[in-house]
Parts: sequence; C-alpha cells; structure tokens
Amino acid sequence: MQHYFLNKRRKFKHMGIAIIKYNAGNLFSVDYALRRLGVEPVITDDKETLLKADKIIFPGVGEAETTMRHLRENGLDRLIRDLKQPVLGICLGMQLLCRHSEEGDADCLGIFDTEVKRFRPQRHEDKVPHMGWNTITGTDSKLFAGFGKEEFVYFVHSYYVPVNPHTAATTDYICPFSAALHKDNFYATQFHPEKSGSTGRRILENFLNL
Repeated sequence: MQHYFLNKRRKFKHMGIAIIKYNAGNLFSVDYALRRLGVEPVITDDKETLLKADKIIFPGVGEAETTMRHLRENGLDRLIRDLKQPVLGICLGMQLLCRHSEEGDADCLGIFDTEVKRFRPQRHEDKVPHMGWNTITGTDSKLFAGFGKEEFVYFVHSYYVPVNPHTAATTDYICPFSAALHKDNFYATQFHPEKSGSTGRRILENFLNL
C-alpha cells in the first residue's frame, strides 16, 4: 500500500495544477489536499498561468452575488468559460458554474444550464445549512471511477442544484439534489472532496487522472 501511494505521488508530481484565486475561502484546504497527493499546485488569478495549466480547480466558500461581481471585475468570468482543460468546481465553485443562483439573485457563469436554489425546510428536523456526512448515489462520471453504489462525503451548503441532465451524482436532503455535475471538460461537486477522507482523495486522484 505504501508503494501505491508513492507511485501516485510520483505520477502527479509534474502536473501543472492551478487553483483559481478569487475572493472565496477554502483555497488552502484544497491546496493542502493536493499536496498530500504529491501535487504542487499554484494558487493564482494570472490569466496566462491559468490558460497554460494542465488542470484547473475552482473551489470556494462564500456568497454568489458578491463573488460573481469580483469575477466579472477581474475578467475571470470570461476566462473560466473559455477554459478547455479539465476544470473541477467545488461547493460555491460548482454553483457559480450554473446559470443563475437564488443567493443574491445572481447571474452566474452558465456552463451548466440550471439554477441554484435555497433549501426550504419541510419538517422541524430539517436544518439549513446541510452540514455533515451524507451519501452520494447514481454516480455517472469519470470522477467516480471505481466507486460502489454508495459513498459518504462531506457537505456544507444552504443552496443546492436540482437534479438535471448534467447531474453526475445525487444526494437526498430535504429533496433530491445534484451532488455532482459534468459537462464536457467541466466537472463539479457540491460536497468537499478535500474534507471527505479516502473517498475525497479518490475523487481528486480520478480528476488528476483525466
């Protein structure tokens, strides 16, 4: 097992992985998770560096409307839409890849033609935000290569993406929703792979292997 992880680290070591730098939290936890895999990512908003990267990660914790304004002011909205290499959006990053968010009535990047909605509790025990471990099922993407029928991952979110034609995994909390999305070179997870233990590590490895 030790040799397996050493070989993985060697394989990923020379990849050019960029984490998009913008006004959102959680960048450094993703950076740390990648370094544990032997990757040395760069956190940057430099357009040339992003365009030349082998793979891009677009993480985030924050508020949609404020973040979209920042992306537009810095020209990152156009750049992200034009990326051709594999891109992985995480949490807020996934929501911003959608067409519109109820959070701040924000128009987003429109990669995935779907809306982001706020959880509306139906019962007294329904708590918002949805926080903690939950299962993903119906996995249908190379991100989940080698997965079984159910895997546990870690969520923290008050807004969700309904199930739609781009759904690559589902979770049920208050209602069924998209735990992951996939379209062309764009992949996204509502949960945090960097906080999801061995399951999250496998997802990051699968992304690096694309």
